[in-house]
Amino acid sequence: MAGPSDEFHVYDTTLRDGAQREGISYSVTDKLAVARLLDGLGVGFIEGGWPGALPKDTEFFARAAAGDLELKHAKLVAFGATRKAGVKVEEDPQVKALLDSQAPVVTLVAKSDLRHIERALRTDADENLKMVRDTVRFLKDHGRRVFLDAEHFFDGYAFSPETSLKVLESAVEGGADVVVLCDTNGGQLPLGLAETVAEVVEKTGFRVGIHCQDDTSCAVANTIAAVQAGATHVQCTANGYGERAGNADLFAVVGNLVTKFGMEVLPTGALAELTRVSHALAEIANIAPDTHQAYVGSSAFAHKAGLHASAIKVDPELYNHIDPDIVGNDMRVLVTEMAGRASIELKGREFGLDLTGRSTEVGSALKRVKELEAKGWSFEAADASMELLLRAELSELDTPPFTLESYRVVLDHRSDGEIVSEATVKVHVAGERVIATAEGNGPVHALDAALRKALLPHLSWLDTVELADYKVRILTEHPGTDAVTRVLVESTDGEREWTTVGVHGNIVEASWLALCDALVHKSMRSSALNE
Repeated sequence: MAGPSDEFHVYDTTLRDGAQREGISYSVTDKLAVARLLDGLGVGFIEGGWPGALPKDTEFFARAAAGDLELKHAKLVAFGATRKAGVKVEEDPQVKALLDSQAPVVTLVAKSDLRHIERALRTDADENLKMVRDTVRFLKDHGRRVFLDAEHFFDGYAFSPETSLKVLESAVEGGADVVVLCDTNGGQLPLGLAETVAEVVEKTGFRVGIHCQDDTSCAVANTIAAVQAGATHVQCTANGYGERAGNADLFAVVGNLVTKFGMEVLPTGALAELTRVSHALAEIANIAPDTHQAYVGSSAFAHKAGLHASAIKVDPELYNHIDPDIVGNDMRVLVTEMAGRASIELKGREFGLDLTGRSTEVGSALKRVKELEAKGWSFEAADASMELLLRAELSELDTPPFTLESYRVVLDHRSDGEIVSEATVKVHVAGERVIATAEGNGPVHALDAALRKALLPHLSWLDTVELADYKVRILTEHPGTDAVTRVLVESTDGEREWTTVGVHGNIVEASWLALCDALVHKSMRSSALNE
């Protein structure tokens, strides 16, 4: 698999800068898993953390060196600071920890804003330059490749250009391969940032990198602008994770560089892995994937307006800026109250239904969707219920596997304080009338258990179906009327997942409707496979 050259660097700092996001706490095992995913994607450099400063990071590098992390594409990077003021570089324990990490690449952070040098480091500009030069040279002499992160560069350059440029010069004199201009406060905007990058490249001739925070929601735009201005090294984090508002999103930056500029910054074929890797990394971080994230979000190529769907029916490229397959994503058409006939027809295609010449049925389905959505139903995230509705309007829905006679749910508050729900269902299945009772820790759980108990002897596939997720929303859009409840049920059979919806003034009935749709949809798919 062909890969990018050293002429352009995709540098990932998810395990260091990304881990500073509120709510993220990677274990060492997590960090190893993240690194493997990023390496599989084909990034050039993976910043593993700050050895010597954080015990987990020290352990991560130790395990990597011991063989727990085998990288095929990326180089592992240790992050750390220059020697302390007034301390010999060979005697600085933090610098020694960088060598002990055995990482082949080291990224040093250094102050490049005179105000930070004097107020935070409490030293002078000359000593800061020696700290940079000494540390870079020491690491180079020990066989390490060195990058320098010029912290607060853009703010510092605006305040004292001479000071900031001298920091870069000291790093290059020491042997640094890349000097990275950092928008540490995240306050830059694209045009101004690009102007500064171009000016630095022209004045110095150095190889320049870019590191942007997202405090103005411009981290990705700033990164791309920096590349256009001459930067050949981009530092990003998976899904934009990072402190405060986050960092430049790796997947948006790479997506833009490859699809808009034609830059081969990942190995051949790796771009199609963007969506999968993004979602896998979100799982490890224990953060729900951003559905509206560029390129990789589940809504990135989802179309809701009827006008859009009409154009997409003619040519998907009319409303998609790229083919979603390129980044491993899919186009979806959302059928809602905003839908038109084209939305219904495109949704039918997704379900394998040919609606050519069936304008009456399409019109009827569209009318039904709009009527239900006016009452609180939503089919955007419930494709399984949408398919059942559409097939019913087309008279292509098989007889349901069961029919309800009645159900009853009671709540039992026992003397010991335990609260138990009990449900009884009466259904007709396979020509029999079946009555079943079950208990649960809530009315919906009990109802689901009773229904399964009644149906399991008659439906061989039922034991493979599990409830994967259950969401409830109280709808109060119509003041002066009773609120209604919308329930979304996500089910799985181990091979696929599907979502159904139920709406009613009573939460138990709304749940029943969604649960029934889930089983009817599974039955329909099972029948189709057995045909």
